Amino acid sequence: MSHASQFTLLTQRRFAPFFWTQFLGAFNDNLFKTALIVVLTFDAASWTALSPSMVTNLIPGLFILPYVLFSATAGQVAEKFEKAALVRFIKWAEIAIMGIAAAGWLTHTLWLLILAVFAMGTHSTLFGPVKYSYMPQQLRPEELTGGNGMVEMGTFVGILLGQVFGDVIVMHGALGISVVAGATVGFAVLGLLASYRIPLTPAPAPDLRIAWNPLAETVRNLRHSAGNRSVFLSMLGNSWFWFYGAMVLAQFPVYAMNYLHGDHSVFVLLLTVFSLGIGAGSLLCEKLSGRKVEIGLVPFGSIGLSLFGVDLYFASLGYGGSALGSTLMSPVDAFGMLAQPGAWRIVLDVVLIGVFGGFFIVPLFALIQLRCDPRHLSRTIAGMNILNALFMVAAAGVAILLLGQGLTIPELFLATAIMNALVAAYIFSLVPEFLMRFLAWLLIHTVHKVKVIEAGRIPEEGAAVLVCNHVSYVDAIVIMAASPRPIRFVMDHRIFKTPLLGFIFRTAKAIPIAPAKEDPWLLEKAYVDIAHALHDGELVCIFPEGRLTTTGEINEFKGGIAKIVERSQVPVIPMALRGLWGHLLSRSDDNVFERAFRKGLRSRLALAVGQPVPPSDATPELLQREVLALRGDWK
Repeated sequence: MSHASQFTLLTQRRFAPFFWTQFLGAFNDNLFKTALIVVLTFDAASWTALSPSMVTNLIPGLFILPYVLFSATAGQVAEKFEKAALVRFIKWAEIAIMGIAAAGWLTHTLWLLILAVFAMGTHSTLFGPVKYSYMPQQLRPEELTGGNGMVEMGTFVGILLGQVFGDVIVMHGALGISVVAGATVGFAVLGLLASYRIPLTPAPAPDLRIAWNPLAETVRNLRHSAGNRSVFLSMLGNSWFWFYGAMVLAQFPVYAMNYLHGDHSVFVLLLTVFSLGIGAGSLLCEKLSGRKVEIGLVPFGSIGLSLFGVDLYFASLGYGGSALGSTLMSPVDAFGMLAQPGAWRIVLDVVLIGVFGGFFIVPLFALIQLRCDPRHLSRTIAGMNILNALFMVAAAGVAILLLGQGLTIPELFLATAIMNALVAAYIFSLVPEFLMRFLAWLLIHTVHKVKVIEAGRIPEEGAAVLVCNHVSYVDAIVIMAASPRPIRFVMDHRIFKTPLLGFIFRTAKAIPIAPAKEDPWLLEKAYVDIAHALHDGELVCIFPEGRLTTTGEINEFKGGIAKIVERSQVPVIPMALRGLWGHLLSRSDDNVFERAFRKGLRSRLALAVGQPVPPSDATPELLQREVLALRGDWK
């Protein structure tokens, strides 16, 4: 069953109750934490003898501490027990925790509130592995990007609303404190009610024996994840995003006050537009990815994080309020700040940092969910949560160090953007598939508009041979961008050596091949490499014509495909490219300038996927007829 968009998931029981449960949890966490921090900042003397700065730094630290202590255990619990029942248990615990907090609020007892902070951190630690391992069990692979986008949007909007409401409500004195005490219990109850609609979600590993040593289990989890290179580096990329976010967001209060010369509403404005940017970017991922897990968006997101982080530095230098700062009698509010020259550029930079952050993080979550061993996914998420916590602590340390060396906050934004570019370049050099998918994604979203017909016939797992007509030098890139899985392409050794395209093909681990009369050794090596790839469960794509068409018609299929399926008994999937004939990079004999402008930007292409053909029936003649029928008259 297909869905119109990710928003239709909110009408379905397999997603909607889970979405509202996690949304209400994120909202309630931040309503409680923000209210407590605001009270202890502006009314510390009536609560404690400790300094406000010490207490306001202690609270976030106590909330993060359980992620380090209990994530390893939380991951195992999420693997061992049925998830709907586990979520309900966690939500009952939230009601109890908020009850303890309410007693602390109403009796003016700080130690009860501090205990509740640590307990809510533990609650979030338990919920995290369930949250991200639930979706692959209930959503189809093509829904993962949209589902993750909705969850990330909901999380950041919930965080934002919780912070805003906590800030506003608690400033109303004793009445505000009473409202917070009741509201946090009430929202915990709403979360529990929503959780009772979550459908049965079986435990992936019910026989798992829980190891209670968190340090040993954490090391074991990370070592297991490191065995899957793309998953482990996606975990590191996710943690790096939290480092980047912590570096930037932690500076917003002082940046709003000292550099934008604003009051508290300016800080709220920055936080709001950043959160809305994250939400918008997360939701856009499904549209930009073509409803598949498109890791090509990750480099795109990383480029935006660096580009707009650098521009935020320059925008801060050009902000008109800076020159007026010494003449302003009092801080301006958000509307006054927006009236200053250069203010909208700063706001736009913050929004776009959020948007590109959504492009960066959503595909990483979806990739981890798709490629991780389902019986180990919750533990992998738990290990990633530990890395996230450590990266956020490291961000605080790096920020303190750099600011202590005399950097201004705009210069810190610049340094963070440069660090992001260096880290991204390093990660993409280790897993070139990210960059390769980005280049392929860029091609079909700028130069061409590609429609994939029956994409679901490309198997989600297992070995298969794809066969397709050969029209242009970019055929492989179009197919690569349309496939939800990596593909090993078999291609003419001359195309493989093409300077720019060859880089992409080498990155994709393409298999070069040559005719027997040119290089018999390379021909035999290609067949061996194909057999190994199919044995390992990979997809292999060949162009059985053996060369690009010079007429636009489909040439005779060579006998190589028969040799491949004779060695490896796997299904063969015929495909046909439509609309590429006459492309600048085809071998049409039309004038090159005519070809360059004939198609124009966003020219229409199509890739039609046929029914799998059993290996016993996969003769060159049959496959040629299948491909010709799929292509039709549209060359």
